[in-house]
Amino acid sequence: MLVSHLRNIVLVFVVFTCLHVFAQEESIPQFPEWMVKKRIDALNYQTPIQLDYNETVQAYIDVYTVKRRDHLANIISRSKLYFPLFEEYLDKYNLPLELKYLAVIESALDPRAKSKSGAKGLWQFLYHAGTMFDLDVSTYIDERSDPILATEAACKYLEYLYRNFNDWQLALAAYNGGVGMVKNAIERSGGKRNYWELRPYLPTQVKGYVPAFIGALYAMKYAENYDINEVPAKYNFHEIDTVDIRKTLSFKQISDASGVSVDEVAFLNPTYTKEIIPVDSKPVSVFLPKKNIPEFVKNEYQVYGEQKQVSAMSESPDREIVHHIVAKGEYFHKIAIKYECTIEDIMKWNHMSSKDLHPGQILEIWKIKEDHRFFFVRDEVDYLVEK
Repeated sequence: MLVSHLRNIVLVFVVFTCLHVFAQEESIPQFPEWMVKKRIDALNYQTPIQLDYNETVQAYIDVYTVKRRDHLANIISRSKLYFPLFEEYLDKYNLPLELKYLAVIESALDPRAKSKSGAKGLWQFLYHAGTMFDLDVSTYIDERSDPILATEAACKYLEYLYRNFNDWQLALAAYNGGVGMVKNAIERSGGKRNYWELRPYLPTQVKGYVPAFIGALYAMKYAENYDINEVPAKYNFHEIDTVDIRKTLSFKQISDASGVSVDEVAFLNPTYTKEIIPVDSKPVSVFLPKKNIPEFVKNEYQVYGEQKQVSAMSESPDREIVHHIVAKGEYFHKIAIKYECTIEDIMKWNHMSSKDLHPGQILEIWKIKEDHRFFFVRDEVDYLVEK
């Protein structure tokens, strides 16, 4: 009797669970095939990459919009940080901007992602593939996880792949399986160069790659139509900038100086594998939120264990410290003229050995106080009147 009762309870639970899952799936917006195809046809007008619609592509669309909705929401959140960077480099290499979705199926936009085969980073470079593009891997550094360096390497590789096949679908397949694998498939097929005709001759993993790319692109473009709620982004691309450090520092030291948590320092600097940023002879750029960089600059001497070294000019009571953010196109002479100092002063105040500037860079400047400038001008005028 007890066993029968328990069996009934289990049966009710299973039925309830199935109905709950079914109800969840029923609440997800569904669209007829003709509408999805029409949307993909519209996307085709925006890119030189051929976007096709078929059952296989629909299966991958379902993965993102039905089965892994939370996963897609997190990817969209991370895209706010990484897509603007990808677009900058894809545009630099004159590549289709839609190739940014390649990183979605490679790493789900996680720069620390690592595959079973050992591929790593946003663009999933294997160790030896990374060396072809001078991506350094050592005990403390893995440049395959560097968003900037790995993105440029991916652009160079995609440019090379397209040069081999003159077809973006075949280039995408080669990104996953290698040039040799695609060329062998072409040979076995009797010279076919249409991806869908060539697909039966490709390994299983490579067969799904192009459909997955199209499915991910479509899903991200039409996520709102499927009621996928976007997860708030940790950071947007334009909220981040770099600051140079002159000595080896730990994430903890950078955190203490900037007010950014250790976890966030790690998130923004995935290149470094041991929570230490090694510095040899040249300064190293560290990513931090723009709003926290002035705090780091203010505290960096304390972090380095140094006394603040200033010029005789900066010790004058007539001057006060300000932080100047370098604008696009701004140069040293313009800044020195603005603050009534010399280029050498600015370089000394900021411990700079090079005159290279970049937009967003923060310079420590000892500016003439407004009240002292006023009295100086007034005294000069009084002198001229008396004369």
